[in-house]
Amino acid sequence: MPELIHDNLIVLARIITIIPLMLAVTLFMGKRTIGEMPVFDFLIIVILGALVGADIADPEIEHLPTAIAIIAIGLFQKAIVKWKISNRKIGKLLTLGPTIVIQDGTLLYENMRKIQYSIDNILFMLRQKDVFDIRDVETAIVEPNGALSVLKKQSKMPATREDLQLQQQASAIAFPVISDGYIHHDTLTHFNLDEEWLRKQLAEQNIIGMNQIFFASISHPQSLHISLKERKLNIPPIKH
Repeated sequence: MPELIHDNLIVLARIITIIPLMLAVTLFMGKRTIGEMPVFDFLIIVILGALVGADIADPEIEHLPTAIAIIAIGLFQKAIVKWKISNRKIGKLLTLGPTIVIQDGTLLYENMRKIQYSIDNILFMLRQKDVFDIRDVETAIVEPNGALSVLKKQSKMPATREDLQLQQQASAIAFPVISDGYIHHDTLTHFNLDEEWLRKQLAEQNIIGMNQIFFASISHPQSLHISLKERKLNIPPIKH
């Protein structure tokens, strides 16, 4: 029993000492680590978490070496960040680059496949940006930290429309009707349409096989928008 109390006191003491140290090291490493979380900084946070967790949970682990390791990792991360800033090649090696996933209202199949993002991922992230129809998007970029940056088309920017004093049109939500070749029949039913209508619309655009289509959506009034898997677009060269 006394040994158990002793171990609990050790754990409590470690928590009291390690949290201020972690806070100091994290603030020293900079807000990039918390706010952006690039790949390298994410690895540092994972290592620090494992190190601190083991130190707190196991009283038999020496406490001082853990504290020294935390400080050393913080200094190492700070040195790498400065190296990345001064050497662009190193920065590219240690940081994932931005990837364009939508251009001119079209989902880019190959780019999404490379970064392993699904259609559902992108549609969810667009909705978080108050975008409910990919046709409203000029360019959408998945940043190195995994966030989505969206540039709406000029006609869809409210300030621009107000400047030109144009009548504001009602926004329409686009519903997925084809995802990676799969037909969403419930969407067709919602619009009182059927697969025959859909195939007729595709045939009018010289699209025969469903496997050619990466994504298609429909909005009122029966407006169909299609992103093909193999469509050549003029993609701007977005860099780090």
